[in-house]
Amino acid sequence: MKKMPLKTILVLGILFFLPVIFLLFLYPSTHNYNPLDIVDNNVRELQFFNSTSEEGIQLKDHITILGFLGSQPVDHVIAASNLKELVYDKFKGFKKFQIVIVLPKGSEDQAAQLQKEINNYDDMRFWHYVFGEPNDISNVFKSLKTEESLDENLFTDHIFIVDKDLAQRGRIDDREDKEKERDEAMYPLFSYDCIEVAEIKNKMSDDLRILFTEYRQKRKGDFDSSSRRAEDIKETN
Repeated sequence: MKKMPLKTILVLGILFFLPVIFLLFLYPSTHNYNPLDIVDNNVRELQFFNSTSEEGIQLKDHITILGFLGSQPVDHVIAASNLKELVYDKFKGFKKFQIVIVLPKGSEDQAAQLQKEINNYDDMRFWHYVFGEPNDISNVFKSLKTEESLDENLFTDHIFIVDKDLAQRGRIDDREDKEKERDEAMYPLFSYDCIEVAEIKNKMSDDLRILFTEYRQKRKGDFDSSSRRAEDIKETN
């Protein structure tokens, strides 16, 4: 029987062991990723709000993107469209995911008009509008950790991630790698600007994927809770 050339043996060996080595490198990263930071533990539930949905809308037990589009939501169609196209369309198939837009009572007709503007006959079952008194809207907003503020119409173009336990998620340290290498001061990311497409498309999408991975691992019993808690945010102040 003719011996196999050494060159052929080496090529076959590389082809066999290279995928194995690659998987060994991947294995630790799938189990030791950093969960999405908890930046606030006390997000207020939507207790005193009406909704356009037949069922009551609540934050508890859902992964929610929470937005405040004010008394004139049609004026903010760009922010709503970015949210719909870059976030809702991408994640609407995930279990318990929802987008909740908080509006003052009296803006129901404007909400319906906005819905027509952004909806291309898509499935919008997980996109909700809730309506409340200005004081109740302010109370929900004040329960969030943020450097932003609502304007006189109760609007902000920043949106928030709220998990199933009414904890706000974000980034305690939002520095880029180069900024870390230069040892620049740490700064957080509490919310995401709907007008900044890159921020929604990159940072928020990545953060939501991490959060969904966390809940998937919890269901499987594989999750190792090493998340930095909300009190760690004091380091950024």
